Amino acid sequence: MQRKVCTRKVDELGRIVLPQDARSALKIGEKQSLNIYLEDDSIIIRKNNKKPDCVLCGDSESQFVEIKRSYICTNCISEIKDN
Repeated sequence: MQRKVCTRKVDELGRIVLPQDARSALKIGEKQSLNIYLEDDSIIIRKNNKKPDCVLCGDSESQFVEIKRSYICTNCISEIKDN
């Protein structure tokens, strides 16, 4: 079901602000990953609920630390410290 929430203008850098009501309703927090799709003449934005993958080993089940927009699992961090 679609419902219009508001109208927003695109700024000079191509950004739009998602309204607080929409972010709250969909539980979108700061730094939430969003997937953007094009369909006909529409832009579809969906939450990315996929767990992050470690950039070093590909693990997606461990605890992660975010470093410069990349995720490294605690196992790899331990291995780096040990070397």
